[in-house]
Formats: sequence, C-alpha cells, structure tokens
Amino acid sequence: MSVPNVTFYHAPNSRSGGARALLEELGVGYDLQVLNLRKNEQHQFPYTTVNPMGKVPAIWHRGELITEQPAVYLYLADLYADKGLAPRIDDPLRGPYLRWMVFYGSCFEPAAVDRALKREPAPPSTCPYGDWDTMFNTLVAQLERGPYMLGERFTAVDVLWGCALNWMTMFKLVPELPVICAYVDRVMNRPAMRHAMSLDAELAAEQAEEQAA
Repeated sequence: MSVPNVTFYHAPNSRSGGARALLEELGVGYDLQVLNLRKNEQHQFPYTTVNPMGKVPAIWHRGELITEQPAVYLYLADLYADKGLAPRIDDPLRGPYLRWMVFYGSCFEPAAVDRALKREPAPPSTCPYGDWDTMFNTLVAQLERGPYMLGERFTAVDVLWGCALNWMTMFKLVPELPVICAYVDRVMNRPAMRHAMSLDAELAAEQAEEQAA
C-alpha cells in the first residue's frame, strides 16, 4: 500500500534543513510548505494554527502533527522503513539508534547552549546532561567507533548529528577535533546531503532577494 506524502514545513538556514536532508536521503516525495523566517512567518497565522510553538521542522501526515527534531527523524525513517535508514525493532542496533537520537536533544544541545552562553550547568541533581566534559567525551567515544554513529551502518541518526555538528563547528561552538571534522565531512558530502544543501541555498537566496525588493 502506498504511503501518502507528508506535508513538510520548512525554512532555509534553520533546524529543518536536516529534516529536508533526511527526506532527500530517503528519496521520497513530500509536499513542501516554505516559511520565511526573515518575515517572522513561523510566529504568524496560518502557521501558528499548525504549530503554536512557531518552530520548524514540522510535518503533517494522516491528520496528525509531528514536531521536534528527533521525533520528526524517527517518524520519517520508520514511515519509509523500506529505505533502510532506521534499524527495525528486532535489530540489535535499534536501542543505540534511539539512544543517540534522544541524546542530542536531552544532553548535547542543552550542554552546548550553556557552554556557548558561558553559563554554569544546573546542579547535578537537576542538570539533564551532568557536565560538559562527561557528555562531550561520551559523544566523542561513540564517534571514534565510526565511521558512523552506529558503526558501519549509515542511518537517520547520522543526518541529525552530521547536520548539527556541521553547524556547531562552523560557529565554533564545539571543539573541532579531527574525529568530529572527519565525521561531518563524511556525512555532509553524501550526494543527497549536498543536494539538500544546494536546494536550501537557492531557497535562501530567493527569500533574500524578495526581502530586498
């Protein structure tokens, strides 16, 4: 049975770039709904009726809304399970796959934000990531097992981490260790990833021209 296309709410130069890259990696059709962040469209009607949080990425599928980066990635990779970008429930890699999907939002990003703003972490009893060094060393140790997050197999979790670490290293928010730079290059140089970046560059240029007109 064919799966109806998802409606994908997207803005260039935002977190939803990774979701677009995942859709390109999956090689599936999708209905693209573009938001212009320069015009603050994510916080205006009609998008606020879709996602009151005013964030992207968001997808609408079969009458339901899916938001939050890891949830979007998990949903898409499972929806198109035949594409092989998500270990199935009976695969031993399913647990590690879920672990690293959730680790990004629950540990890495909060730690990176605190570090970028030069804030002390919350007390250990309430801090979601403990401390920066332990969190970061845990991530680096996983990357060193390479070439991908789950070893030899490329999955949707690599789209999440590849895009995130690409952005983080670009803005000097995490140390540019050789293992991190090599991982980013490996992921971001995949044909589908490069195609998604090219599409977004064109879209961003169009929006910039529209703003200047």
